[in-house]
Amino acid sequence: MKRAAALALTTIFVFAALSAVAAAQAPAAPKPAPELQKVQYLAGNWTSVATVKPSPYGPGGKFIATDHFEWMPGGFYLVNHSKGSGGGMGSITTLAIMGYDADEKVYTYDEYNSNGEVDHSKGTIAGDTWTWTNTSKMNGQTLRGRFTMKIVSPTVYTFTFEMAPAGADFATVLEGKATKTTGAAKKK
Repeated sequence: MKRAAALALTTIFVFAALSAVAAAQAPAAPKPAPELQKVQYLAGNWTSVATVKPSPYGPGGKFIATDHFEWMPGGFYLVNHSKGSGGGMGSITTLAIMGYDADEKVYTYDEYNSNGEVDHSKGTIAGDTWTWTNTSKMNGQTLRGRFTMKIVSPTVYTFTFEMAPAGADFATVLEGKATKTTGAAKKK
């Protein structure tokens, strides 16, 4: 009986010790990059009004969009659902995901829209100005894109979108202003 009790106590002790070692060796849960705190500015609802310039890609005109930005659980990505129309482009719905690539030290922006188009951009932030760049194909031609936004206040930013064929200078395609319509969605 004493042997059985000693064996049971030894088993409990070994199990407790192994559990403590396993818990001590468990990796810490990953945390969002501190750079993502700057993206918090966009959380919430926005209305954008822009002027699309006439170009070989369309007739241009007034473009209006609504955006809803919210944090994905975990706080690593800001998700945007957007609906817009006008500017000679008809109606468009987009889903975009914004994050930060710590290895490359750039912000990431991946957008998918109802026209079947995909945009993968990389961005930097300098003071109150954010710059996003990408390369895409349109009608078989490689184009460079540059989206620049300037924070004017906690509830307003202005923006421009420029495009350029490979080897050419950028030309402004769109200019506008976005206004926050409701408060920020909290990070989860």
